[in-house]
Amino acid sequence: MCILVLSWRAYITDFLRVMDMETIKQYEEFIMPISKGMDPFVVESAEGATIKDTEGRTYIDCFSGLSVINVGHRNPHVIEAIKKQLEKHLHCCSYVYYLQTVGELAEKLAEITPEGLKKSFFSNSGAEAVEGAMKLARKYTGKKEFISLTYSFHGRTFGALTLTGQKKYKNKMGPFLTGVTYADAPYCFRCKYRLEYPECDLECARSLERIIGTTSSGDVAGMFIEPVLGEGGIIHPPDGEYFRIIHEILKENDSLFIVDEVQTGFGRCGRMFASEIWDLKPDIMPLAKGIAGGLPLGAFIAKEEIADAFESGDHLSTFGGNPVSCAAALGNIKALKEDGLIENSKKIGEFFKNELLELKEKYPVVGDVRGKGLMIGVELAEQHTKKPLVDLADKVKNKMREDGILIGKGGYYNCTLRFQPPLVITKEQVECAISSLDKSLKKYT
Repeated sequence: MCILVLSWRAYITDFLRVMDMETIKQYEEFIMPISKGMDPFVVESAEGATIKDTEGRTYIDCFSGLSVINVGHRNPHVIEAIKKQLEKHLHCCSYVYYLQTVGELAEKLAEITPEGLKKSFFSNSGAEAVEGAMKLARKYTGKKEFISLTYSFHGRTFGALTLTGQKKYKNKMGPFLTGVTYADAPYCFRCKYRLEYPECDLECARSLERIIGTTSSGDVAGMFIEPVLGEGGIIHPPDGEYFRIIHEILKENDSLFIVDEVQTGFGRCGRMFASEIWDLKPDIMPLAKGIAGGLPLGAFIAKEEIADAFESGDHLSTFGGNPVSCAAALGNIKALKEDGLIENSKKIGEFFKNELLELKEKYPVVGDVRGKGLMIGVELAEQHTKKPLVDLADKVKNKMREDGILIGKGGYYNCTLRFQPPLVITKEQVECAISSLDKSLKKYT
């Protein structure tokens, strides 16, 4: 039987209690009210796939700080690269001077990303990367409109948020940019057309031609698409022709194929990039989250002829390409390659998913299990009616937290449990998570 990691100190000093309360008080008084949910705890340290709070309790991290810590907390390769860079310089602005780490990272990205992608621009976040990709697509094509998917998420700045296909991220903050329309996401569990794959003939992909012809002016610069829709609830198409159909329709309309790998990149889905699963050939690819082992960094990389549409002064970022973050990214890529983390993502991800599928057979409240690698979603919904079970998802997430397992929750219906642990997670740690989920479902159903 799995023994959950619930290591408590023999005693908790009054000093630590006071410090915890002070930190929580500071958040309540001086941080904008953007966080909600369970009772907070104060992080003391993190290592590998675990987080320890200031009261001495250790948690198995199955969410990786919003799918950022792919190589594990405080990965030695990342730490070493950061330390070396700290001895040199912290900031000189990579778009005023030439910096060694920036050049090395740009070359490395050209080496590891899908064929044809060559030139990068570095930013501070995924949203900035998406915004930059929008500008580049417009500049290169001379066109003004974009297409995105329903249930998608591309960031919280105004351009990226306009592309996002979920109201909850936009509530009372509109109006947004004009010229964006939405195609149907490949949400097989809740198919808009009430069809089953493969008899559906991938109508969600083929409908793109009709959507361009009816809801745009035909002036489409490109389409933004996530290989796996993370915030949408870990949604992805069946293995097969979906992306090929999409790409062909875009080519026929002289529109760019922009693959947003902000959340799916750097080993998360069992490949260096999720694009490799479907053999995608993006024209532009935004990146962030798992790129730098926990340091803030974003990028978008494009084919050379597209990238060269930018002229001097067209785009800039004061802190983009920070040398410490770029050094961390190089260490991050080294860890992924040399420590077998991508292979572990695929292997452990398959084990994790199979165990979850067994729980689906056991509990009729597990509507769907889906995902690639260590990016897995468990949608809690009645299997026959598909009624979302939001309250159950909240209870299960909180109970697992009590058991020492940290998970995410989201999706359009807010009933999908998200398992996106560091790629260093072990089979034993996954078994702890499965045991906790099993007990939680049994308790509340």
